[in-house]
Amino acid sequence: MGDMLWAPPADVRERSRIGAYLRWLREHRGLDFADYDALWRWSTTDLDGFWRSIWDHFEVIAHTPPTATLVDRGMPGARWFPGATLNYAENVLRMPGRVDDDPVVIAHGQTRPPVTLTAAELREQVRRVSAGLRRLGVTAGDRVAAYAPNIPETYVLLLATASLGATFSSCAPEFGTRSVTDRWQQIEPAVLVAVDGYRYGDKPVDRRAEVAAIRAALPSLRHTVSIAYLDPANAPQEGTLGWAELAAPTDEPLTFTPVPFDHPLYVLYSSGTTGLPKPIVHGHGGILLEHLKMLALHHDLGPTDRFFWFTTTGWMMWNFLVSGPAVGATIVLFDGNPGHPDLGGMWRLAAETGTTYFGTSAPFLLACRKAGLVPRDVADLSALRSVGSTGAPLPAEGFHWVYETVGDRLQLQSLSGGTDVCTGFVGGVPLLPVYAGEIACRALGAKVEARSADGTPVIGELGELVITEPMPSMPVGFWNDPDGTRYREAYFDVYPGVWRHGDWITINERGGCVITGRSDATLNRGGVRLGTAEFYSVVEGLDEVLDSVVVHLEDDEGGAGELLLFVVLAEGLELDDPMRAMICRELRTALSPRHVPDEIHQVRSVPRTLSAKKLEVPVKKILTGTPVDQAAAKGALANPESLTAFAALAQTRTHP
Repeated sequence: MGDMLWAPPADVRERSRIGAYLRWLREHRGLDFADYDALWRWSTTDLDGFWRSIWDHFEVIAHTPPTATLVDRGMPGARWFPGATLNYAENVLRMPGRVDDDPVVIAHGQTRPPVTLTAAELREQVRRVSAGLRRLGVTAGDRVAAYAPNIPETYVLLLATASLGATFSSCAPEFGTRSVTDRWQQIEPAVLVAVDGYRYGDKPVDRRAEVAAIRAALPSLRHTVSIAYLDPANAPQEGTLGWAELAAPTDEPLTFTPVPFDHPLYVLYSSGTTGLPKPIVHGHGGILLEHLKMLALHHDLGPTDRFFWFTTTGWMMWNFLVSGPAVGATIVLFDGNPGHPDLGGMWRLAAETGTTYFGTSAPFLLACRKAGLVPRDVADLSALRSVGSTGAPLPAEGFHWVYETVGDRLQLQSLSGGTDVCTGFVGGVPLLPVYAGEIACRALGAKVEARSADGTPVIGELGELVITEPMPSMPVGFWNDPDGTRYREAYFDVYPGVWRHGDWITINERGGCVITGRSDATLNRGGVRLGTAEFYSVVEGLDEVLDSVVVHLEDDEGGAGELLLFVVLAEGLELDDPMRAMICRELRTALSPRHVPDEIHQVRSVPRTLSAKKLEVPVKKILTGTPVDQAAAKGALANPESLTAFAALAQTRTHP
């Protein structure tokens, strides 16, 4: 059991939004809960009562009311709030508790000076861009794609797209052409909005060639709009509009197209570990309810807060962050290198913007610790009351570091969830203490369990993370998967009717959770996550490379870890420095600089199962010291002899 590092104040129920919600439940529903555990149990058993209470408590704006809360409770296929029509953008732009001249978007970056939008300015920009999209012929159901960073224009575009009932999708501009087209060829966007480039630290990165290649690969495009972000003097490329034209003054009022609860709001993508990235469709209503619940009741955000999360537009945390105004919070956007000019930069940004909730990744916190940084010595963090950590498990030493160097009175919330649900299903809550190395609770409405190998729920033991009751923000489906086959295979193949997430989790007696990592092989470096399949499509696209396997060896102390690439070369070729340089150049161009391997080794063959699946996990185990016989069942391998090369390398790495 970890040390208790923070306890809720005695008057937490008087001061927190979840306390106000508990009073509302008593007054309006006649329900009284002694503690968080009792509330959670009710929220995951009386699904109708709980989710309807979220709808009513937050006064969701609907155009037509629902005829029920939940029909067909089974998974997949649960249907939420049938008959309701609403619009996500309308509910976000209500910005409860804010007046016209309150700042609601504060944007900093390394490419241009800071930008602040008031509530009135945000609504005005959405009104203009919505009218601009309408002029381009965008209607409900069309897809609008953004190849753009975490800047106000991207946010305005999301809200304008949603206001029309069209469907949004973003890729961060550090994604190379192949990563982007693998995603967007699946959804066939009608409009592309793209930046000319960006600065990462003090390095300018021109993306005009990539934008041209993306346009050429998307025959569905009817219009392209360019944002002169890197260089305001860059004229729009031939056949494209400028952002100013899209956002031109107009008399058209801001209107919101009422859409069904599960109408596609945006498409997010899995990391592409097995084949093409999965296009995960999220609906207006499910995302709205989930984010209202999480941001207000778990993160305790409201009109006095400034909410920051370091994220790119290629990670679901961006979609989560930008729902902040729906609960009245001001959002702080940042675009650039979080380590420039040093790791203190993000903490100084928090001080400068008056951030009250600072969200980041576990690797960032561990990197700060490793560098010996004391954030409270480099920045005035007196406004900060919460720190959020996600993206990877945060070990106990990371918790201790936060309380020793950032502040001893703030609440550290470690959370975990996924692109698949666009939220955290385990995290923190103001009602519960913080223990080192532990996620405080399972989120309201999220029936998370650990399952042993035989499928029974376990407490205090490592198990497979499953969700046994539906949540409104589970995907509406996958794009272009009319009979739901790909969707079922992704989550419901192992335990019929139960969502299997692909993480290992231990849930203790008091409901605290420890996640031990993925049960698959996603690469995660510096907050950019790409699956191994995308990596292989680039490396094996080279004539010289016949086969390859890549593994990421995490650094226990929170560094970037080591990315090791193993290649099988064409007959007669030897891996030399020019070939290493060529492979690195291809990966940097097609994927991102963070996917350039630390080492490249030549091997005779890549270990594969009898059904030809590459075995990244056994390779990783062997390289970190597991004996070959324990790392893989040789009988299941097509080429068991292939493992000996990795065992030999493991020997030289530990005993040079």
